[in-house]
Amino acid sequence: MKKFPTLPPLVPHRNSSVYTQMMFKRIFLAQGWEMHGEFPNLPKAVAIISPHTSNIDAWYGFLALLGLNIKITIFGKHSLFKTPLKPILEWIGVIPVVRNSPQGHTQQIADIIASKEQIWVGMAPEGTRKEAEKFRSGFYHIADTAQIPIVMFAFDYQHKIIRILGTFETTGNYEQDLESILKIYEGKFSPKHEKWLAKPLQKHWKKD
Repeated sequence: MKKFPTLPPLVPHRNSSVYTQMMFKRIFLAQGWEMHGEFPNLPKAVAIISPHTSNIDAWYGFLALLGLNIKITIFGKHSLFKTPLKPILEWIGVIPVVRNSPQGHTQQIADIIASKEQIWVGMAPEGTRKEAEKFRSGFYHIADTAQIPIVMFAFDYQHKIIRILGTFETTGNYEQDLESILKIYEGKFSPKHEKWLAKPLQKHWKKD
């Protein structure tokens, strides 16, 4: 029987029907994919997923999220909410932020997180699907400033698995903590396109 986790109660849920949830779960599993690992029962977290080397990453991630019925919040430019995209952005779970806010982008997001009882913020550390020189540190500084854990997910294309790798508590030392996070990823991921794997992940990819 193919594996797919159950979402624990403290994690923010979408308001989707059971039928909708089951439909997306079946589509995800029907494509040969599984999810391995247990969701931490946390009301607040920064969720990251790597590696990102293909546009199809979003497709599998989208199916998994809707199959789980998890509500992931994404922050986007406030100007996008002045366009016809506003209803779609709100349905997805995008929250507007002002990029040049006087208090700073990170602090603005941390303040929003503090105002919520439940919120999981979704971020892609690589920022691009093509060979990133380094990870963007925004995910780390948001988690550190808001004092919430980072929950790590990994794409494993070789085995067609999305892996839940557990949680990480920041210490305030970004470089040291990033190396610890990459160690957790080691041997637990494989990219869709090897040539586009981010440089920080390259030495941690263990081929079978």
